[in-house]
Amino acid sequence: MSEKVSFGYDEVAPEEKTERVGAVFSSVAAKYDVMNDAMSGGMHRLWKDRFVRRVKPQPHEAILDMAGGTGDIAFRMARSGASVTVADINQDMLDVGVERAMERGIDGLVWSCQNAEELSYSGNTFDAYTIVFGIRNVTHIDKALAEAHRVLKPGGRFYCMEFSTTQWPGFKEIYDVYSHKIMPQMGKMIAQDEDSYRYLAESIRRFPPMPEFERMILDAGFVNTRVEAILGGAVAIHSGWKV
Repeated sequence: MSEKVSFGYDEVAPEEKTERVGAVFSSVAAKYDVMNDAMSGGMHRLWKDRFVRRVKPQPHEAILDMAGGTGDIAFRMARSGASVTVADINQDMLDVGVERAMERGIDGLVWSCQNAEELSYSGNTFDAYTIVFGIRNVTHIDKALAEAHRVLKPGGRFYCMEFSTTQWPGFKEIYDVYSHKIMPQMGKMIAQDEDSYRYLAESIRRFPPMPEFERMILDAGFVNTRVEAILGGAVAIHSGWKV
């Protein structure tokens, strides 16, 4: 039996997921940041600020921001003087990021089209690896984590922020209704793309719970792992170190 992976609530062949996820992000690229503001009520900006404070980028550090697309995380880290490479499998997302950087007068970033499962970089290259709201869209999460570990230098740190499952009683039910009913309709109204935002909502539900994902990070070779839950776990910051 051929391998199947999840694409939202569907089970598809790995190559089909890669292709379909690519189509989703090509479709939403132009309105991605507008939709982030609309869907989170602007809270994603606070989450991202909090995430970068946890990363603590330092001057002259080499940081790989995977699935960095439109540059939100990279722009924040670049303020520290770190050398940031923005990588994404989707060139349309990178194109939006480059345009946003030019509008803001932010230079010095490196933009690279990369597959998180097969990075082109040598081992022991980066001081930190970040990935924000991207790893759940990777076809083989274990391969992406293994690559993150490989390209980090000894002593390098891994930071991931991803949607998860809230543990707050009552809020979970409200969040489920919002994700499955309201989010696709917002996608239809704002981005003229209901189907892509339905997939994005479903992909959150299919992502491993916090303890399971932490175990995957440990299995990839990271140590001193930590999970920081936001909104009861609706969003979580995962971290680990390479020794």
